[in-house]
Amino acid sequence: MGSPEKDQSKGFFAAMSSGLSMFGNAMHRSVGGLLGYEGVEVINPEGGEEDAEEEAQRGRWKQEERDSYWRMMQKYIGSDVTSMVTLPVLIFEPMTMLQKMAELMEYSHLLDHADECEDPYMQLVFATSWAISVYYAYQRTWKPFNPILGETYEMVNHLGVTFIAEQVSHHPPMSAGHAENEHFTYDVTSKLKTKFLGNSLDVYPVGRTRVTLKRNGVVLDLVPPPTKVNNLIFGRTWVDSPGEMVMTNLTTGDKVVIYFQPCGWFGAGRYEVDGYVYNAAEEPQILMTGKWNESLSYQPCDLEGEPLPGSELKEVWHVADVPKNDKFQYTYFAHKINSFDTAPKKLLASDSRLRPDRYALEKGDLSKSGAEKSRLEERQRAEKREREAKQHQFRPRWFDLTEEVTPTPWGDLEVYQYNNKYTEHRATIDSSDFIDTVDVTSIEFNPWQYGNLSAE
Repeated sequence: MGSPEKDQSKGFFAAMSSGLSMFGNAMHRSVGGLLGYEGVEVINPEGGEEDAEEEAQRGRWKQEERDSYWRMMQKYIGSDVTSMVTLPVLIFEPMTMLQKMAELMEYSHLLDHADECEDPYMQLVFATSWAISVYYAYQRTWKPFNPILGETYEMVNHLGVTFIAEQVSHHPPMSAGHAENEHFTYDVTSKLKTKFLGNSLDVYPVGRTRVTLKRNGVVLDLVPPPTKVNNLIFGRTWVDSPGEMVMTNLTTGDKVVIYFQPCGWFGAGRYEVDGYVYNAAEEPQILMTGKWNESLSYQPCDLEGEPLPGSELKEVWHVADVPKNDKFQYTYFAHKINSFDTAPKKLLASDSRLRPDRYALEKGDLSKSGAEKSRLEERQRAEKREREAKQHQFRPRWFDLTEEVTPTPWGDLEVYQYNNKYTEHRATIDSSDFIDTVDVTSIEFNPWQYGNLSAE
């Protein structure tokens, strides 16, 4: 047999897609239909005046702002707007995309359970639940700030996990991340691709996500579904992620296919996910079902996908309590990510927490946030001009560009690899007698390649 790592070649995704079609019959029967579901929410997918009024009351838009924004954005319909336009801070949340990447670590204990688990199918149940758990946070409709080239985010204070992310490319916008504790390593290269459709935005997660479980070296590969942001300007903004999530055990060939139900009129199907854990022979072993904003459960099944007689549906994940009426719909973990109180000793000056536009927005000063955002973007453009004039190439600090190009459903992706330098950097600080007496908020945000560069 060939090595699983060799299956990471350009033919891997095509082979995986072909294999999925062989056992699609089981997927077409909704597990939710077998087990029943309850609770619907009235949703107008196209938006309406009542939805718009509700959104205005939440402080997101005033009618004149909607009209102005609509006139500005009409010319971009059909385009990838990831880095094309300067957007008003009105639509932003006080968090960067690097910090949003870190939100996947909130329920990292599920990966700990996967590593401790002897059953290879239950490993996939735990790991897939971890991958789905972040969608509760992803339903926020505010836009995170695009990171500045060289910007970083670090976290060292959650369940033994050390997390580092870095913006490794500006055009196209690409981020790389690495997380690790005693049970697992997590590596991601992310390049979002978008399509602006007027009152909605399609987001395609062009990325590669790998999790390695340390106990037995199992390597898991994740392909998430695309996301659609509905009613961006007119109506009540809401997020949907219809399609398939695939988690593949590259070591054994087992995989999970989870179907995210699309939201219909009156909220039918919204939040619902269901699917199966399959063995390498593409036979269903365990069914999974639930709602990505509430909980997930699993149950052993027969080869037809039916629950085994005498077995029970067991909950594997449940969303944690969240703050009531939070302005940006943040979870407690999201607030922790943003807080200077959780910053590690000797915080990198390139850290997202230090961005003046992000911090001003967090404090409610939209005017200052907008001015700072424009200043940072112009400084970034000046750096690009300087780099081109000197024929320099930007090199990330914590990640290295590899020669590997991996296929995704939405295009090829250049892969960045963690170079272990941050682990060494953090170990040096943690093993020293360094006492951080610096007021973290006084550190000047500095992701820049060139010092004292005029932004003119």
